[in-house]
Amino acid sequence: MLSAEDFGAIWLTIKLATTVTVLLLLVGTPIAWWLTHTSSRLKAVVNALVTLPLVLPPTVIGFYLLITMGPDGVIGQFTQMIGLGILPFTFWGLVIASMVYSLPFVVQPIHNAMQAVGKRPVEVAATLRAGPMEQFFTVVLPLAKPGFISAAVLGFAHTVGEFGVVLMIGGNIPDETKVISVQIYDHVEALQYTQAHTLSLTMVLFSFAVLLLLHSVQRRSNSNVFLAKGQSSND
Repeated sequence: MLSAEDFGAIWLTIKLATTVTVLLLLVGTPIAWWLTHTSSRLKAVVNALVTLPLVLPPTVIGFYLLITMGPDGVIGQFTQMIGLGILPFTFWGLVIASMVYSLPFVVQPIHNAMQAVGKRPVEVAATLRAGPMEQFFTVVLPLAKPGFISAAVLGFAHTVGEFGVVLMIGGNIPDETKVISVQIYDHVEALQYTQAHTLSLTMVLFSFAVLLLLHSVQRRSNSNVFLAKGQSSND
Protein backbone atom coordinates (compact mmCIF):
# COMPACT_ATOMS: atom_id res chain seq x y z
CA MET A 1 0.00 0.00 0.00
CA LEU A 2 1.07 3.57 -0.63
CA SER A 3 2.07 5.67 2.38
CA ALA A 4 1.29 9.33 3.01
CA GLU A 5 4.82 10.15 1.87
CA ASP A 6 4.23 8.21 -1.38
CA PHE A 7 1.05 10.19 -2.06
CA GLY A 8 2.96 13.38 -1.25
CA ALA A 9 5.60 12.43 -3.86
CA ILE A 10 2.89 11.65 -6.43
CA TRP A 11 1.12 14.97 -5.83
CA LEU A 12 4.40 16.91 -5.99
CA THR A 13 5.35 15.14 -9.25
CA ILE A 14 1.99 16.00 -10.86
CA LYS A 15 2.29 19.61 -9.64
CA LEU A 16 5.86 19.89 -10.99
CA ALA A 17 5.07 18.26 -14.35
CA THR A 18 1.96 20.42 -14.88
CA THR A 19 3.80 23.65 -14.02
CA VAL A 20 6.77 22.76 -16.23
CA THR A 21 4.55 21.74 -19.17
CA VAL A 22 2.53 24.98 -19.10
CA LEU A 23 5.65 27.15 -18.83
CA LEU A 24 7.47 25.17 -21.53
CA LEU A 25 4.57 25.59 -23.95
CA LEU A 26 4.72 29.35 -23.35
CA VAL A 27 8.50 29.49 -23.73
CA GLY A 28 8.91 26.81 -26.40
CA THR A 29 6.30 28.12 -28.85
CA PRO A 30 8.12 31.38 -29.77
CA ILE A 31 11.42 29.46 -29.97
CA ALA A 32 9.85 26.92 -32.34
CA TRP A 33 8.28 29.73 -34.37
CA TRP A 34 11.62 31.51 -34.68
CA LEU A 35 13.41 28.29 -35.69
CA THR A 36 10.74 27.62 -38.31
CA HIS A 37 10.82 31.01 -40.01
CA THR A 38 14.29 32.43 -39.48
CA SER A 39 17.20 32.27 -41.90
CA SER A 40 19.63 33.70 -39.34
CA ARG A 41 23.09 32.21 -38.98
CA LEU A 42 22.31 31.77 -35.30
CA LYS A 43 19.65 29.17 -36.13
CA ALA A 44 22.12 26.28 -35.96
CA VAL A 45 23.51 27.55 -32.64
CA VAL A 46 20.04 27.95 -31.06
CA ASN A 47 18.96 24.56 -32.43
CA ALA A 48 22.04 22.93 -30.89
CA LEU A 49 21.43 24.63 -27.53
CA VAL A 50 17.78 23.51 -27.49
CA THR A 51 18.66 19.88 -28.25
CA LEU A 52 21.74 19.78 -25.99
CA PRO A 53 19.85 18.20 -23.04
CA LEU A 54 19.15 15.17 -25.26
CA VAL A 55 22.81 14.17 -25.31
CA LEU A 56 24.13 15.49 -21.99
CA PRO A 57 24.00 13.27 -18.87
CA PRO A 58 21.38 14.61 -16.41
CA THR A 59 24.04 14.92 -13.72
CA VAL A 60 26.06 17.28 -15.94
CA ILE A 61 23.01 19.49 -16.51
CA GLY A 62 22.17 19.35 -12.82
CA PHE A 63 25.72 20.23 -11.79
CA TYR A 64 25.95 23.36 -13.95
CA LEU A 65 22.44 24.45 -12.98
CA LEU A 66 23.42 24.00 -9.33
CA ILE A 67 26.44 26.26 -9.87
CA THR A 68 24.46 28.82 -11.88
CA MET A 69 21.61 29.00 -9.38
CA GLY A 70 23.95 28.94 -6.36
CA PRO A 71 24.94 31.99 -4.26
CA ASP A 72 27.77 32.97 -6.65
CA GLY A 73 26.03 32.00 -9.91
CA VAL A 74 24.44 34.39 -12.39
CA ILE A 75 20.88 33.25 -11.66
CA GLY A 76 21.59 32.96 -7.94
CA GLN A 77 22.89 36.54 -7.70
CA PHE A 78 19.86 37.80 -9.66
CA THR A 79 17.30 35.93 -7.50
CA GLN A 80 19.03 37.20 -4.35
CA MET A 81 19.02 40.76 -5.72
CA ILE A 82 15.23 40.67 -6.24
CA GLY A 83 14.65 39.10 -2.82
CA LEU A 84 13.86 35.50 -3.85
CA GLY A 85 16.94 33.96 -2.23
CA ILE A 86 18.67 31.04 -3.92
CA LEU A 87 16.67 28.42 -5.82
CA PRO A 88 18.48 25.08 -5.33
CA PHE A 89 16.58 22.65 -3.06
CA THR A 90 13.30 24.52 -3.62
CA PHE A 91 10.26 23.71 -5.77
CA TRP A 92 10.93 26.59 -8.18
CA GLY A 93 14.53 25.50 -8.54
CA LEU A 94 13.16 22.13 -9.65
CA VAL A 95 10.84 23.89 -12.10
CA ILE A 96 13.71 25.77 -13.79
CA ALA A 97 15.92 22.67 -13.92
CA SER A 98 13.08 20.58 -15.34
CA MET A 99 12.34 23.22 -17.98
CA VAL A 100 15.94 23.11 -19.19
CA TYR A 101 16.01 19.30 -19.20
CA SER A 102 12.63 18.87 -20.96
CA LEU A 103 12.97 21.81 -23.40
CA PRO A 104 13.77 19.72 -26.54
CA PHE A 105 10.81 17.42 -25.87
CA VAL A 106 8.47 20.40 -26.23
CA VAL A 107 10.21 22.55 -28.85
CA GLN A 108 10.90 19.79 -31.39
CA PRO A 109 7.28 18.54 -31.85
CA ILE A 110 6.00 22.13 -32.17
CA HIS A 111 8.82 23.00 -34.58
CA ASN A 112 8.06 19.92 -36.72
CA ALA A 113 4.33 20.73 -36.75
CA MET A 114 4.97 24.33 -37.79
CA GLN A 115 7.27 23.16 -40.57
CA ALA A 116 4.52 20.81 -41.79
CA VAL A 117 2.04 23.70 -41.90
CA GLY A 118 4.40 25.64 -44.16
CA LYS A 119 4.34 29.31 -45.13
CA ARG A 120 1.46 29.30 -47.63
CA PRO A 121 -1.48 29.30 -45.12
CA VAL A 122 0.17 32.17 -43.24
CA GLU A 123 0.74 34.11 -46.47
CA VAL A 124 -2.89 33.58 -47.48
CA ALA A 125 -4.03 34.88 -44.08
CA ALA A 126 -1.74 37.88 -44.48
CA THR A 127 -3.34 38.74 -47.84
CA LEU A 128 -6.69 38.79 -46.00
CA ARG A 129 -5.18 41.43 -43.68
CA ALA A 130 -4.83 39.13 -40.69
CA GLY A 131 -2.24 40.43 -38.21
CA PRO A 132 0.60 38.26 -36.86
CA MET A 133 -1.33 37.28 -33.72
CA GLU A 134 -4.47 36.49 -35.71
CA GLN A 135 -2.41 34.46 -38.18
CA PHE A 136 -0.99 32.42 -35.33
CA PHE A 137 -4.21 31.79 -33.38
CA THR A 138 -6.57 31.25 -36.34
CA VAL A 139 -4.26 29.50 -38.82
CA VAL A 140 -1.05 28.10 -37.35
CA LEU A 141 -2.36 26.94 -33.97
CA PRO A 142 -5.33 24.89 -35.34
CA LEU A 143 -3.22 23.30 -38.10
CA ALA A 144 -0.32 22.51 -35.76
CA LYS A 145 -2.53 21.33 -32.89
CA PRO A 146 -1.29 17.69 -32.99
CA GLY A 147 2.28 18.98 -32.55
CA PHE A 148 1.25 21.01 -29.51
CA ILE A 149 -0.55 17.99 -28.02
CA SER A 150 2.50 15.78 -28.60
CA ALA A 151 4.72 18.47 -27.03
CA ALA A 152 2.50 18.71 -23.95
CA VAL A 153 2.34 14.93 -23.52
CA LEU A 154 6.10 14.45 -23.98
CA GLY A 155 7.00 17.43 -21.77
CA PHE A 156 4.74 16.19 -18.97
CA ALA A 157 5.89 12.56 -19.22
CA HIS A 158 9.58 13.47 -19.40
CA THR A 159 9.29 15.69 -16.33
CA VAL A 160 7.54 12.91 -14.41
CA GLY A 161 10.40 10.51 -15.17
CA GLU A 162 13.29 12.79 -14.19
CA PHE A 163 15.78 11.58 -11.61
CA GLY A 164 19.34 12.82 -12.05
CA VAL A 165 18.56 16.53 -12.49
CA VAL A 166 15.92 16.43 -9.76
CA LEU A 167 18.30 14.83 -7.27
CA MET A 168 21.09 17.31 -8.07
CA ILE A 169 18.94 20.44 -7.82
CA GLY A 170 16.19 19.40 -5.42
CA GLY A 171 17.75 16.82 -3.17
CA ASN A 172 15.35 14.79 -1.10
CA ILE A 173 12.99 17.07 0.86
CA PRO A 174 9.49 15.62 1.50
CA ASP A 175 6.61 17.77 0.17
CA GLU A 176 9.13 20.20 -1.30
CA THR A 177 11.42 18.40 -3.77
CA LYS A 178 10.91 14.65 -3.28
CA VAL A 179 9.20 13.42 -6.47
CA ILE A 180 8.21 9.85 -7.41
CA SER A 181 11.56 8.84 -8.92
CA VAL A 182 13.42 9.95 -5.77
CA GLN A 183 10.84 8.22 -3.55
CA ILE A 184 11.39 4.94 -5.44
CA TYR A 185 15.14 5.34 -4.97
CA ASP A 186 14.63 5.87 -1.23
CA HIS A 187 12.45 2.75 -0.96
CA VAL A 188 15.10 0.65 -2.72
CA GLU A 189 17.86 2.02 -0.49
CA ALA A 190 15.75 1.08 2.54
CA LEU A 191 15.09 -2.40 1.05
CA GLN A 192 11.35 -1.62 0.89
CA TYR A 193 10.86 -3.46 -2.37
CA THR A 194 7.05 -3.80 -2.06
CA GLN A 195 6.58 -0.03 -1.88
CA ALA A 196 9.17 0.48 -4.64
CA HIS A 197 7.36 -2.06 -6.80
CA THR A 198 3.98 -0.34 -6.29
CA LEU A 199 5.33 3.07 -7.29
CA SER A 200 7.37 1.61 -10.16
CA LEU A 201 4.34 -0.23 -11.52
CA THR A 202 2.39 3.02 -11.36
CA MET A 203 5.11 4.67 -13.45
CA VAL A 204 5.07 1.80 -15.97
CA LEU A 205 1.29 2.02 -16.42
CA PHE A 206 1.49 5.81 -16.70
CA SER A 207 4.26 5.63 -19.34
CA PHE A 208 2.30 3.04 -21.32
CA ALA A 209 -0.80 5.26 -21.28
CA VAL A 210 1.26 8.26 -22.41
CA LEU A 211 2.79 6.35 -25.34
CA LEU A 212 -0.62 4.99 -26.31
CA LEU A 213 -2.03 8.53 -26.35
CA LEU A 214 0.96 9.83 -28.29
CA HIS A 215 0.67 7.15 -31.00
CA SER A 216 -3.06 7.84 -31.25
CA VAL A 217 -2.40 11.58 -31.75
CA GLN A 218 0.31 10.88 -34.33
CA ARG A 219 -1.92 8.46 -36.26
CA ARG A 220 -4.72 11.03 -36.29
CA SER A 221 -2.26 13.73 -37.36
CA ASN A 222 -1.01 11.59 -40.26
CA SER A 223 -4.62 10.96 -41.35
CA ASN A 224 -5.35 14.69 -41.33
CA VAL A 225 -2.22 15.43 -43.35
CA PHE A 226 -3.19 12.73 -45.85
CA LEU A 227 -6.71 14.21 -46.18
CA ALA A 228 -5.32 17.72 -46.53
CA LYS A 229 -2.96 16.61 -49.29
CA GLY A 230 -5.83 14.85 -51.03
CA GLN A 231 -7.95 17.99 -50.90
CA SER A 232 -5.02 20.07 -52.11
CA SER A 233 -4.54 17.75 -55.11
CA ASN A 234 -8.24 17.97 -55.96
CA ASP A 235 -8.05 21.76 -55.84
